[in-house]
Amino acid sequence: MDGKVKEQKRHQQKHSGPKAERKKIKKQGGSTEEDARKRNPKAFAVQSAVRMAKTFHRSQDIKTKKHHIPHVDRTPLEPPPVVIVVVGPPKVGKSTLIRCLIKNFTRQKLGDICGPVTIVSGKKRRLTFMECTNDINTMIDLAKVADLVLMLIDASFGFEMETFEFLNICQVHGFPRIMGVLTHLDSFKNNKVQRKTKKNLKHRFWTEVYQGAKLFYLSGMVYGEYQTQEVKNLGRFISVMKFRPLVWQTSHPYVLVDRMEDLTDPERLRTDSKCDRTVSLYGYLRGTHLKNKGQVHIPGVGDFQVADVNFLPDPCALPDAQKKRALNEKERLLYAPMAGVGGVVYDKDAVYIDLPANHVNQQQEEVRPTTELVQSLIDTHATLDAKMAASKVSLFSGSASLEAADVDEQSGEKEGLQEKCVWDPNTQRKRRKVVFTTEEEEEEDLSGSSDDEDGDSEDSDQEEQGEYEDEESLSTFLKEARAKSDETEKTVTDAPPVKRQKLEERKVDSAEVPVFADSEDDLEVSEEEEEEEEESGEEGEAGRAGDSGHCSEEDEEESDDGEEEDGEDESEGKLGEEDGAADATMKEQTASESEEEEEEEHVGLRWKEGLRQKASDAFLRQQQAAPNLRKLVYGSVVEADDSEDEEQELGGLFRVSRPQKSKKFQANAVDSSRFNPDTSNNWDLEEMLNSIRDCFVTGKWDESQDAATLLKEDEELYGDFEDLETGNFHKGQTGQQDQPEQKSENDNDDDDDQEESVVKVDDDEVQKNKRLEKKQRLKERFNSEYDDGDATYFDDLKEEMQKQAELNRAEFEDVDDETRVQYEGFRPGMYVRLEISSLPCEFVTNFDPHYPIILGGLGSAEGNVGYLQMRLKKHRWYNRILKTRDPLILSLGWRRFQTIPLYHIEDHNGRHRLLKYTPQHMHCGASIWGPVTPQGTGFLAVQSVAGAKANFRIAATGVILDLDKSVTVVKKLKLIGYPYKIFKNTSFIKGMFNTVLEVAKFEGASVRTVSGVRGQIKKALSTPAGAYRATFEDRLLMSDVVFLRSWFPVSVPQLYNPVTSLLLPVGQKDGWAGMRTLGQLKHDLGIRNTPNVDSLYKPVVRAPRHFNRLHIPKELQKALPFKSKPKQQQPKGKTPRDLQRPSVIREPHEKKVVALLHALSTVHNYKRKKAHTMQHAKHKDFLQQKEKLEEAKLKRQKEARKKLYRAMGQADQKKHRSSLKGAPQDD
Repeated sequence: MDGKVKEQKRHQQKHSGPKAERKKIKKQGGSTEEDARKRNPKAFAVQSAVRMAKTFHRSQDIKTKKHHIPHVDRTPLEPPPVVIVVVGPPKVGKSTLIRCLIKNFTRQKLGDICGPVTIVSGKKRRLTFMECTNDINTMIDLAKVADLVLMLIDASFGFEMETFEFLNICQVHGFPRIMGVLTHLDSFKNNKVQRKTKKNLKHRFWTEVYQGAKLFYLSGMVYGEYQTQEVKNLGRFISVMKFRPLVWQTSHPYVLVDRMEDLTDPERLRTDSKCDRTVSLYGYLRGTHLKNKGQVHIPGVGDFQVADVNFLPDPCALPDAQKKRALNEKERLLYAPMAGVGGVVYDKDAVYIDLPANHVNQQQEEVRPTTELVQSLIDTHATLDAKMAASKVSLFSGSASLEAADVDEQSGEKEGLQEKCVWDPNTQRKRRKVVFTTEEEEEEDLSGSSDDEDGDSEDSDQEEQGEYEDEESLSTFLKEARAKSDETEKTVTDAPPVKRQKLEERKVDSAEVPVFADSEDDLEVSEEEEEEEEESGEEGEAGRAGDSGHCSEEDEEESDDGEEEDGEDESEGKLGEEDGAADATMKEQTASESEEEEEEEHVGLRWKEGLRQKASDAFLRQQQAAPNLRKLVYGSVVEADDSEDEEQELGGLFRVSRPQKSKKFQANAVDSSRFNPDTSNNWDLEEMLNSIRDCFVTGKWDESQDAATLLKEDEELYGDFEDLETGNFHKGQTGQQDQPEQKSENDNDDDDDQEESVVKVDDDEVQKNKRLEKKQRLKERFNSEYDDGDATYFDDLKEEMQKQAELNRAEFEDVDDETRVQYEGFRPGMYVRLEISSLPCEFVTNFDPHYPIILGGLGSAEGNVGYLQMRLKKHRWYNRILKTRDPLILSLGWRRFQTIPLYHIEDHNGRHRLLKYTPQHMHCGASIWGPVTPQGTGFLAVQSVAGAKANFRIAATGVILDLDKSVTVVKKLKLIGYPYKIFKNTSFIKGMFNTVLEVAKFEGASVRTVSGVRGQIKKALSTPAGAYRATFEDRLLMSDVVFLRSWFPVSVPQLYNPVTSLLLPVGQKDGWAGMRTLGQLKHDLGIRNTPNVDSLYKPVVRAPRHFNRLHIPKELQKALPFKSKPKQQQPKGKTPRDLQRPSVIREPHEKKVVALLHALSTVHNYKRKKAHTMQHAKHKDFLQQKEKLEEAKLKRQKEARKKLYRAMGQADQKKHRSSLKGAPQDD
């Protein structure tokens, strides 16, 4: 390749056409739009003021909708992992989705999903996955700590009730980000039905969450897993998602426990197995700062005091900050202790190691270097002396091996040892490392180019192509120089020659990507190189050839499944070569030596070539380093992340200063003041001069370090300024105003540039300046568009919050963690260990990792229990109304507890009147006895948490209003009394009270009768007890009933019963049953309601009432008219006997005559009545006939009138026409 990369064909800009003309005008400083405005101002004038006002209002509305109340950003520099809760009904694919996402991020497969699973998903983000079961307790707990909810929906079945229940739980407890995922889409055979179902589910999901909520589609399963590309897209969305801080989470510390250890004394457990346990719980601290010795609540267990808190090394730490696109294999960490993943777990005073005999945890060993160290320690079968005695060293391949007895001790051990101090982030201490000489040189030769690449990637983002070519020419020159030494060192290596040849072939193919590297960071390709590879289309093979099979995300997207497997196999092989076999024995070493000898015989006596040079090189290596004792003793070595002075020298003269690596050299190393110059360099060559040209002031520096470029950037950045010492005023050249001056200056400078080559500005620099100006213009346009020139109150508020966030960060920035913890407590993002004593033994014995354990920190007053006033509304989907004094399970704050609420409503006069039932579609007040919680905290209520019911389980939702007993709930009470003595308007009432004292309390109270007569209580009577005198508007009757309306205060029942679901046996944790309602008790015990006798319907019997006669006073009678006088209305008295007519007694003959006459009269009357009826019918017919005749007559008359009027009209028209013509001429 000769060190030159083939240049891509450059883009040719257009020099003609409308687009090119517009660009020319733009360069000249003119604007077509401005010209058009000047040419035709009417076209750009306001056409409609109304439309313009509407447009303005709409744009302002859209702008205002984007505003949120700004919060102070309290997120730490290393935020805790994002909690992702996967929710859905049973058998919808929750575990499968978690496994696929974990495999996508970490390339590892996980079996059973138990407890939280934490992974590193990117350079600045970690994720904690938690599966939510169908238990409503689990759903409530996880909704309080979730940052993102993946809501799985079975598309073949539709929405299930669990989905809506969880959505309503989230709405109450802060509403985290929710993303829907549709599964089982492969069950649709018809595409049209599938599209229609997707659309319906999407719109229903939008109704519940918000318009435009993200809904993912997982189209089907391939070999029991979701499709790779769909999972990758979902993972990308999760990786870049931003989260809005929720009020409850940001004001309370909490820990989602991922590990639990029982610390109880075994002797105490032996004597009393039911004793309270001391337990240590581990997890990432989230929310806000946690103070030691504080109070916490464990949902499902209860309130506890924290005995001790410590922070531990992060088991799933973020990768080191360096500029690269993707994570390498070692940084793709997975931490799930409850699922049995993670070979090493850290404790306060111990490290627990899980090492199966069959090396199942090989992936975890790669993740944790400490596991490898402990593994090699355990697998060591021979003692140190035995290994030292059996170790052999051969200077050249094919030469006789030297044993320990043959080598002089002083030259071999004391002078050859080289020590380096390496900071181990896992154990948080400096570790002394012994470096093996041949191995170190091999690392240098193979990883020098990768170090250069890493150094380049840390420069500024504005690197240019010319500079990249210079770097590449320098690296190719160094590579050619190394190639000569590689030919001689091919035989001086421990690896078998066949593998060495393969590795060298790959090294050449991969274009400076190292085969061996100090760490896997060197295997990654820097951003600039990746971009160039993508442009040239060579990313596929060149990227894979040298990165040892640990594919980045970009490579994996293009690779097939088979290629991934090949890459993994290659990576295992290379890692085995790079790290050395931990279990290798001396037998394998002798086998490799015999292979080398066989190859040597085939090659011939080639080792004799350049023997003198080889001997001198070997002597120098032996003087500068010693054999790696660790490799001799344990058979494996951890590669060092350093390089020798050859790497740091330019042209054998200059050493590049790297102060960050200076701590690795110690005082007892080789004499650092001694410098061995390389006299073999030929300074007459142009290449050697170019290699050190950049070390001088006149050399070509990097863009970020060039003095001329920095000065120009400073002028652009700071503009005009005044020198306070000399008083001179300097003007910066900015914008288009100074363009003529710049041009004239450039013309003058061109002459100077021809004379002096020192200040020469390249074409690349000009291009860079153009890009900087373009960026500045774009930024100014962006600022002018979004800031509108004048800062609003919202902008000021945001700026104030930003300043506060910076102050918060800067306060303890330079203080170590131990000191910070004492001042501000344990900050979010730390991995903490909380020790809690006196936990119930059932918590440990019945522990189930599938149910989440949450430690919620409580505020100063949140540990108390008192009266709470709430606003509550029955949920519209709950099919029953709620009854006062029926026990209800509330989820409030971190707690789940059972209590007895009293429902009430506020009247217009401020009275809180007790309600027997909740209103159907309206809010009402509720008073409970429960834990004190800050005002404004939302809560939800369920009637039972035992099992899954067919109906909607959430009974009510609401919010906390007050925290004291200031509200008095009253109940209506009617007291009834009866009059026993009635005077004019005064009556004596009995039966309402029992004592004189009771009457005295109600003196002056208003009373009322059933008939509506109002009165007032005056005074108590001595006898009978409880009787009183009252006055009324009118005189009462003895049948009247008097009642007094009063309000009786009701006391709130003091019941606080925490839901202890985590203490139940495994398999029964969703069966917690608390206090039952009265209806449930009667149903369970078979008790039927005994009806109130007064409430039963009875037949109404009304006795006839007798009224007294009307009494009219005599004075009134005199004024009445004569006929209305009452004496006329008096009934007549009995007729005296003398005036009574005597009765007539007929003879038998007379009786016969009377009977005959009666019969004759009856017949006559009948005939007369019949004749009258007939006559009436005839008259009716006559009237009908007459009516018809009248109608016909009227009709004839109407027709005749019409004819007459027609003739008269015609005559009038004729006469009118003749009058218009004028008089006849004859006249």
